[in-house]
Parts: sequence; C-alpha cells; structure tokens
Amino acid sequence: MFNNLLKIGLFSIAFISTAASADILNAKEQKQIMALKETALTSELSYNLIESLTTEVGHRLVGSEGDKKSITWALNKMKALGFDKVWTEDVTATYWHRGEVEAKVIAPYPHKVIAIALGGSVGTGDKGVKGKIAHFNTFKDLEAAADNSLNGKVVFISYRMERHINGKGYGPAVAARKNGAAVAAKKGASAIIIRSIGTDNNRLAHTGSVRYDEGGKAIPAASISNPDADMLLNQLKRSDDVEFFLKLTSHSDPKVVAKTANVIGELTGSEFPDEYVTLGAHLDSWDVGTGAVDDGIGVGMMMATVHHIAQLPVKPKRSIRVILFAAEEIGLVGAKTYVEKRNGDMAGHVIGAEWDFGVGPIYEMKTGVGKKSLPALYDFAKYLEPLGVSVNKTNTAKAQSDMSLMSQAGMPSVNFAPDGSLYFDYHHTENDTLDKVDAKALKHNTAIYTMFAYFAAQSGVNFSQ
Repeated sequence: MFNNLLKIGLFSIAFISTAASADILNAKEQKQIMALKETALTSELSYNLIESLTTEVGHRLVGSEGDKKSITWALNKMKALGFDKVWTEDVTATYWHRGEVEAKVIAPYPHKVIAIALGGSVGTGDKGVKGKIAHFNTFKDLEAAADNSLNGKVVFISYRMERHINGKGYGPAVAARKNGAAVAAKKGASAIIIRSIGTDNNRLAHTGSVRYDEGGKAIPAASISNPDADMLLNQLKRSDDVEFFLKLTSHSDPKVVAKTANVIGELTGSEFPDEYVTLGAHLDSWDVGTGAVDDGIGVGMMMATVHHIAQLPVKPKRSIRVILFAAEEIGLVGAKTYVEKRNGDMAGHVIGAEWDFGVGPIYEMKTGVGKKSLPALYDFAKYLEPLGVSVNKTNTAKAQSDMSLMSQAGMPSVNFAPDGSLYFDYHHTENDTLDKVDAKALKHNTAIYTMFAYFAAQSGVNFSQ
C-alpha cells in the first residue's frame, strides 16, 4: 500500500514544488523539520497513548464513567508530555442509556437478528414492537412513500454502503441512519431498522446517532448486521408478509444533564503566543468497542505531535493548541461549545487540522487557505513527497469533523486524507479495538502532523490571505 501511494503522489508533488516560491523555512529550520520527521517515524508514543487510553479508560460514551475518566486521563497525559498549558472547558449534553436489544424475524422463517440501538433512540416499551416489514432500498425511496402508508409497520432500509479509499460511500448511506426514523414516523411506522452503515461482513451491527424532529413523533431505531440484512432480503424475496419483532430498552431523560468537557493543551509560542496552530481529535466514543480507531488514533497522534515538538531546544514561534473535543458522536456538541465560547470569532486560530477518519497512511493533503498563502503550503508539500503524499489543487477543504465548524467560522484549514478503505469495517462497532490500529501507518501519519504543526507554527505565514 505504501509503495502504491508513493507512486500516486510523486508526480503531483514534484510538479507543485517546482512552482512554489523560495523556501519558507531557512536551512536550520529545514534540518529541524526533517529531524522531527525521523523522530515521529521511529517513536512508539502515538501507539502507546492509544494503548493506554483503551486499556485504562475504555469506551467514553458522553456522561459515562469512562467519559469522566478520559478527561482526567487526558489532562494528566498532556502535563506529562510537556504541554505548557492544560485546561478544560465545560460541555453539557443529554445522557443516553443504550440498554438491551432483542430483534428477530417472527415469520415466515423465524430467525434471531443481530441488532444494536442507534444512538439517542427511544425504547420500545416492555412488550416490544411487532409489525410487518416495509422494505425500502434507499432513504430517498422512504421519503417518497405516501403519508400514513406505513401505519403499524417496521421500516427496513437495505441500502449497502460502498467501500472507497476516501470513505465517500458514507454520505449516501448515512442519511438512513440519521434521518430515517423521523421520516418513517411521519409515514406512520412504529419502528425502523436499517442495514448497518458499514463495509464489513461481520455479524456485528454498527451504531451511530439518530435524529428526531423537534416536536415530532419518535420511534425506536436500530441497525442490523450486514449478514442479517442479507437474510432479511432473502425472506422478502419469498414473501411480502415478513413479520419482525424489536425490543429496545434504550432511553434518555432530558432533565438529566451529562457534564463533560473539551480538554485543551497548548505549547506556547516563543514569539507569537496568541497565534494558534490548532490540532483536533475527539475524546468521546460510543459505548461499543474501546474507541481505539474512533477516535483514539486522533487523540494519540495529536498529543504525540506536540510532545515531539516540545522536546526542541527552542519552541516554535506560534503556539500549538490541541483540542480534544467532547461529545462529537452525538452531534459535534463540544465543537459547537468551543466556537460559541469565542462568539464565533476564530481570530488567532491561524490554521487547523483534525484527525477523525481512517486507519491507513495519508496519501493526500487538501488545503483551504487564502490564495496568497498557497505557495507556502506547496513549499511544505515537498517535505511530504518521500511519504507519498500528493496535493489536491481545489483549495476548498475544511477540517474534519469537529473542526469543520471552526473552518466554517473562518479558520484556514488543512485536511489530510488517509486510506480509509478499512475504516468502516470497524466504525461504531464492538470491533473498534486496539488491534485494528495500523502501527506503521500511525507512525507515518504522526510524522506528517508533526511536520505540519512545526511548519505552520514556525513559518509565520498568514494562511488567511
């Protein structure tokens, strides 16, 4: 994989670097950035941090004991790793309890079904829900159904997510999870099940958040494993009268406030302490697996990046700020709080990048900066050339996940695109565990973020121009 990605990236990097202006970093700084690269490529720190988080804390569902423990863990690790400043900013949300699930086909051919409640789903009540399956191939097909045409039925959306290196199959699939329950309720359905939003064939179901319309009817929502979705389709080929049973004990109480926090650490700049190169990841996870991939990888990489730079004899000119966001999984709540606390003003946030996708090596850098500053990033691209990273020429990128809100608020951004071919095999499942972390790719990616953070902090480039 590394050799293939290298071949893909070499030509475009070579072309761009020849068009770049004079070197942004001086000879001493160029030597330093290459030394940081070698340090990160040989360091086990990123992996050790993920191992520590997943072993000593585990899952980090918003409001859970694991969530609380992760905040303390992150604060202590940042202090030990050489961050100058470490603090938290309070975030509040509604706590949701997953509970238990029972799912099965009652007729014509009884089968147990592997299912999981979607995050935020209401429960079914003690007796569960029974109903005939109303099958739709896609979410759009459900939207097109007539009002009151699904009264008493259990909606099933069978669309299967496609596997792509950049994860582009997620968008067309995830609408069923996010919005399917609200639409199905309007059509009269008593519950909804969806094929898991995942690319695997494991008999594991994928969770993820569901949205209800404010003031609208909320119906129970679950996903089923890909093999069980296939089995259900086979039953529907044989009969139009497939009857399904679903029982969820999941629930939330709007009166119960889950208290959590964004954890923020900073390496103070030597010349411009109030200018921040920002690195992001989210600290929370779903209550399945141990959150190693989503987003333990990001947590480990961002913290290791700052540690490597903190070991330099002279700190970079600008500050480097790591934000470990709370409550990403339930709707970017921590990120919204971060932006609101600053009244939507990203002044001082000179550039940012987040990690919240993929397990493979980075193969492309996408930019979202001012046109005048593009040559500087093209100059930086030459440091990525030996790592097989190309540059996307569109210059329309936003940062990933949480930091996309900061991009929207005006922060110049970079998005590093990794090989995400396997990511949605594990995403939001019990399979999101430490063994899924690609240790070699982790070092490769940590080196890229370390070089980026140093370059952005040391160069003094105004990325908004």
